[in-house]
This record gives sequence, C-alpha cells and structure tokens, in this order.
Amino acid sequence: MIELEGVPELVDPVMVAAFEGWNDAGDAASTAVAHLDREWKGEVFAALDAEDYYDFQVNRPTVFMEDGVRKITWPTTRLSVVRVGGDKPRDLVLVRGIEPSMRWRSFCNELLGFAHELGVELVVVLGALLGDTPHTRPVPISGTTSDADLARRMDLEETKYEGPTGIVGILQEACTHAGVPAVSLWAAVPHYVSQPPNPKATLALLNRLEDLIGVRVPLGELPEDARAWQVGVDQLAAEDTEVAEYVQSLEEARDTAELPEASGEAIAREFERYLRRRDGAGPGGPGGPGGHATADGGDGPAGAPFRRDNPSGRARPPKPPKAGGDDEESSED
Repeated sequence: MIELEGVPELVDPVMVAAFEGWNDAGDAASTAVAHLDREWKGEVFAALDAEDYYDFQVNRPTVFMEDGVRKITWPTTRLSVVRVGGDKPRDLVLVRGIEPSMRWRSFCNELLGFAHELGVELVVVLGALLGDTPHTRPVPISGTTSDADLARRMDLEETKYEGPTGIVGILQEACTHAGVPAVSLWAAVPHYVSQPPNPKATLALLNRLEDLIGVRVPLGELPEDARAWQVGVDQLAAEDTEVAEYVQSLEEARDTAELPEASGEAIAREFERYLRRRDGAGPGGPGGPGGHATADGGDGPAGAPFRRDNPSGRARPPKPPKAGGDDEESSED
C-alpha cells in the first residue's frame, strides 16, 4: 500500500466507490466517480498495492512516454478526497479502480481501514448492469442496502438478491458486517447498446447520488453528452427495422410497468429536483473482461455491442434476441 500524507480533517465524509469491470456496464459507474474527481479537483492520497490484488495477465499494465522517458502505469485502486463547500459543507472520499482479481476480503478490509481512519459516515458503491430497458426512457436506478433500518430511513430497497456477485456486492456486505452504513446504487444499461461510454446512465447515477447524500453535483457538459448519446443511438437503431421494433416493444413494456409511478409523490419529487437545479438552492458547491452484471447475476455479452458489417462502416446495434432465446438480459441488486 502506498500512502500519501496531507489528508485534512474531513467534514461529515461519505465514501463513494466504483470499479471497472463486471459491475460497470457501459463504464457508467466508474465514469461517474471520475466526473466527481475531475469537477471537484480531487487530490489522490493513497493507492492500493497492485501486486496484492491484480493478475497482470488479466489487467495488463500500460507503457507510455513522458518527456522522452518510458514509464509504466499499473492497474490499481486509488483514493482521493474532495472538499465540497456551501451552506452545509461535506467532504467525499472517492475510490476508483478496477475490480480486483484476487484477495477480495483483504481488498475490502483495506478500504474499510481507510474509511475508519477518515471517519467515513456512509459508503456508497456505484454499479451498472445490463438490462431489458430502452435507451429512449429515463435510466432506471435502484438503491439497495443490506440494513433494514437504513433502507427505511433512506427510502431504499433491502436487497434480497441471491447468486453470483462482484466486488460491489462484496464491499457492501463487508461494510455491513463492520458496522459501516453502506448503500449501492445501480444503473440499468440497455443490453443492446452496452459499449462505453454511456453518459445518460452516468448522469442518472449522479442525480441519484445527489439526492442520497444532499450534495449538489456540478454536471458540466454531461447533460448535453447524454442528449447527444441518445440522438446517436436513435439514428443507429432507425437504420434497422428489426432493432427499431424491438426498442418499441421495450418502450411499451416499460411504460406499462411504470403506470403506477405517475403518482403525485413521483411528480412532486421530480419537481423538487427541478427547483433545486434552477435556483441553485441545494447544498454544496459548484468494463472489463468477462462481461457485465445482469439482472439474473450472469455475465452479459462479452463481445462488442455494435456490429460493423454494414456497407457504410458505421456501428449499429446488434439484432435483438429471439423470443425464448438465451440472450435475454436483466439486472443484479
């Protein structure tokens, strides 16, 4: 472990973590933490020793040139701190890295050691999974916890998931056993357009995080990137009648399932978000190998989500799965 000195005393700190790989469809979760680090100018204070947790044949180091000198970047997990000002200041400890290849319990214990030393009050782990959701609708975000009391207080789901899990699930359980309140936020990414980046899913995760911890997140160009992404996918899908019909079927299923959500409470919640952003009243200041998590916990498609076999050479979504086939995807809690 490499420790860097100079970590200030933190105010009501929340740890926000995301890991590239199985739990990061479309790189939506890791990009969200990278956005926070960039917008708030995070200062790295520690990095976990790559030798302890990574198989370098799976996650290979990269070589680059700097001022004529060859250097190596090793895959690892880094911790940084950001100071969020405003009427109710709150600091964030950002954890960003790659899902480890080995020694997951030691990995989680090391992160929990940092959380304890820094006085972290809540751990929020971000994830993204492949699901049967249309790209034309708002990105579904589910918030889960293993703590029944925390679920009631923060309006979250108490997770009942059983099956294969990734480092997001393991870290959340490690926090629970250590007595550290922990929540995971999951974005559902359309399985037919799963390649990174997915700024729409990243934006949805940041909006939900903002509501959860009461800190206004500066979004920068992310909303415009999300709109451009959707327009681009619309154009690609329109080139193939079969894909367009499949997207329409997903839209109809989604709209039917969400009819009860058009309640007064849901509308009021969205209106409150609009007012906070318009008036600036909120507190605060300014995918890896092996596929991705899916609703049933299995791996998502390991290949590229777009095909390049059309005469124009432009990428387009793959054909939708046949009814009753083996390619249907959904999401893990």
